[in-house]
Amino acid sequence: MRYEPVIGLEIHAQLQTQTKAFCGCSTRFGASPNSQVCPVCLGLPGALPVLNHEAVDLALRAALALGCEVQPTSIFARKNYFYPDLPKGYQISQFERPIALGGGLRLTVDGAERWVGLTRIHMEEDAGKSLHEGFLDSERRTYLDFNRSGVPLIEIVTEPDMRTPAEGAEFFTRLRDVLVWIGVNDGNMEEGSLRCDANVSIRPAGRDAFGTKVEVKNLNSFRYLQKAIEFEIERQADVLDRGGRVLQETRLWDSSAGRTLSMRSKEEAHDYRYFPEPDLPPLVVGASRVEAVRASMPELPAARRVRFVDQYGLPDYDAGVLTQSASLAAYFERTVAACGNAKAASNWVMGELLRVLNERGEGIGEAAVSPESLGGLIQLIDRGTISSSIAKDVFARMHATGAAADAIVAAEGLAQIGDEAALRTVIDEVLAANGDAVAQYRAGKAATFGFLVGQVMKGTGGKANPKLANQLLRQALEQG
Repeated sequence: MRYEPVIGLEIHAQLQTQTKAFCGCSTRFGASPNSQVCPVCLGLPGALPVLNHEAVDLALRAALALGCEVQPTSIFARKNYFYPDLPKGYQISQFERPIALGGGLRLTVDGAERWVGLTRIHMEEDAGKSLHEGFLDSERRTYLDFNRSGVPLIEIVTEPDMRTPAEGAEFFTRLRDVLVWIGVNDGNMEEGSLRCDANVSIRPAGRDAFGTKVEVKNLNSFRYLQKAIEFEIERQADVLDRGGRVLQETRLWDSSAGRTLSMRSKEEAHDYRYFPEPDLPPLVVGASRVEAVRASMPELPAARRVRFVDQYGLPDYDAGVLTQSASLAAYFERTVAACGNAKAASNWVMGELLRVLNERGEGIGEAAVSPESLGGLIQLIDRGTISSSIAKDVFARMHATGAAADAIVAAEGLAQIGDEAALRTVIDEVLAANGDAVAQYRAGKAATFGFLVGQVMKGTGGKANPKLANQLLRQALEQG
């Protein structure tokens, strides 16, 4: 490669509070336009902001989960710019003294590990929303909805530590997993509660100095993030190859065209004329508050993955799948507690359970089969009461009816046949009806054994104990 990409991300995550950052207005998504506003979030004269206590605790939770250093004192500032959806003419944010510094995440991409450090996490309020389409006069007018104005956010800023588009997408994915896991953010990118800006530059391979940075705004999916970075790398390389100069600017991703488009020249920090917010005192976070937040946090995904491998003896792959969400991990552990067989629980949760949920478009919280009921099904298999193939049918009935596995097995007569005399009778009938296959087996064609096993299972309606049926069939063939 002639050029090396240098990539950093800025992620805006809406904090899961019921009310806004500096007033009591609701943060509920989907309300009628301009129905969740007040003098404070509209910036009317004389209205004073009051900091949301819960928003601070959620910001601290994110900082601790990402290994950041919480700052004892942080300062809110006014970020001044003029845009129709910013009613005050400034945005309350943090600049020189954010709430947290440092931290990061370790990624594994294509088998290689990379540490992506964080520069900072700072708190801020969201702006309103400009509506450019959907109205009869949209070609002439822009409509404004201020419901999002004042919604609490944290901005997570990475170091320029990523070198490929895949690493950028992986970081965004892992970060979302963490934020959702700890209850800081709902992870809903379609509703705008999680957004990502990518800072992309390229430099000649082997050179230390960074190239000119271009910001790509408001990327709301992992796929779009990766594609936008890929396009921007190619675009900048083409500019340099033609002897041009990459301009520092802000660009937007056009998903339909598959390209970035110039939006405006990139502002520097001094363009925003930051100054301390005079209506808010410094935010002082004591050690006791930090420890209280730390004590309230769940076990983090990476730690839980390691524990699943160590405690339950699961493969790394299983542990990774089962810790994709806190609710899925909890479901698995409750299933293990009910059945005592961790690997079987892992197989059933990752297999039949997730398959059915995916088909129905449901989440783990909507599963009709409880962990305890699934554990009961697994116990029936382990005891030899039902076969694995019958168990899948039982599971389908459990999901459809909510009934327990043992009740379904008893009501429908699905218990596995383990009686030797009964199985010998079926085996004798199979051998008598399939003389050619028997002769082929005895002549050395071992593959016909599978066919005969299938006939035995068919003759018992799939209820034969597979291990015992195999043993008795082999004995009968060898004795003949």
